[in-house]
Amino acid sequence: MKPMAHLGVGIGWRPEIADAVERLPGLDWVEVVAENICPGHLPEALLRLRERGTRVVPHGVSLGLGGADRPDPAKLAALGERAVALGAPLVTEHIAFVRTSSPVLEAGHLLPVPRTRDALDVLCENVRIAQDALPVPLALENIAALISWPGEELTEGQFLTELVERTGVRMLIDVANLHTNRVNRGEDPAAVLDAIPLEALAYVHVAGGVERGGVWHDTHAHPVPPVVLDVLAELRSRVDPPGVLLERDDDFPPEPELAGELAAIRAVLTAGAAPALSAPAAPASSAAPEPPVAAPDPRPAGADEAARTRVGLGQAALLSALVAGTPVPEGFDRQRIRVQARALAAKRADVVARLAPELPAILGGEEPYRTAFLAYAKGRPMTAGYRRDALDFAEHLLIQDLPADPAARRRLTAWWRDRAGARPPRRIARWARALVGRAA
Repeated sequence: MKPMAHLGVGIGWRPEIADAVERLPGLDWVEVVAENICPGHLPEALLRLRERGTRVVPHGVSLGLGGADRPDPAKLAALGERAVALGAPLVTEHIAFVRTSSPVLEAGHLLPVPRTRDALDVLCENVRIAQDALPVPLALENIAALISWPGEELTEGQFLTELVERTGVRMLIDVANLHTNRVNRGEDPAAVLDAIPLEALAYVHVAGGVERGGVWHDTHAHPVPPVVLDVLAELRSRVDPPGVLLERDDDFPPEPELAGELAAIRAVLTAGAAPALSAPAAPASSAAPEPPVAAPDPRPAGADEAARTRVGLGQAALLSALVAGTPVPEGFDRQRIRVQARALAAKRADVVARLAPELPAILGGEEPYRTAFLAYAKGRPMTAGYRRDALDFAEHLLIQDLPADPAARRRLTAWWRDRAGARPPRRIARWARALVGRAA
């Protein structure tokens, strides 16, 4: 496997910190959430970074390559378009599932796949499909998890190693996720690092989180703690990573604090000692690295449909318990399922509020908005993404003749009409639909 080109130290680019990112000293590259940009209308701040030679890597969050269904060709094409538009040397995604097709449910979050032979077969085939469709190499990230699947057949290290050996995919190792899984699932980060093929490393994520009630929440909204930097040091003692990136998605600190976190990362990398597996630094205009060549796979070329069915049934049962309140599948930790379900609902409320800040304003503030949204979410699992969820929430309120204040209700009606492209249902229709909903 050929080594990756050197990326250096970077930060996750977000619109809220775009100005600060441009001023950060010594910044080598940035990563953008692929779904948040449009290839034909790139933000001016990103274009300025590219003009001065800063590499930009798109990071996808919605493919769901660990899901039972084969990858959506449209989503693959969209990810590839962003890679081309940004001149990216690679694209990245996650080892996770995010939705089910039977029933149609969206998690709105990255959920762990079971480390079983069936799930690995499905994942490997999905990765091969993605690799064939993408114009640049693909790297996959290990995710943080609150819950463990019962009956797993492989360790994290075994699962990742076989994935790389069978597909030649690169790895994006998130050291914060390794720490999260140490707290939540009892997995030793050092053991994972010892077991995986670090020559396949594309780059590294570093992020902050917080522990509450014995559970580590990978928030990306807190400073990077020393324990995560310790895991980075463990990795650095084994390999000179081609790139390291600081992730921050919310509650953005002042610019000096961001610069301080990047300095702390650089200090860990400088203090470590490991054999260099990365290629020498290359200019931003250099050609993308050649994709790694997978070792011959003795297993069948694709997952059989029976394996996809088994994986799909298990994922549907879990996701339904998390977002639709159905019984918890046998073998799962019920308390952890409750924690995860609350976290998913809270994230759903937060994302909808960011996408549609008018809704909390119309409803009288953050607290009444969250109360109303969480009540709605209990009976309405997300099925078509966050933007549709915002419209469905507004329609739900109007069907219930809410908010109680007539002026606020008129504002909500106007907001819904502007975005839905149709008139809200008349009162008789709202009554009928409310009655049908209660009967259901």
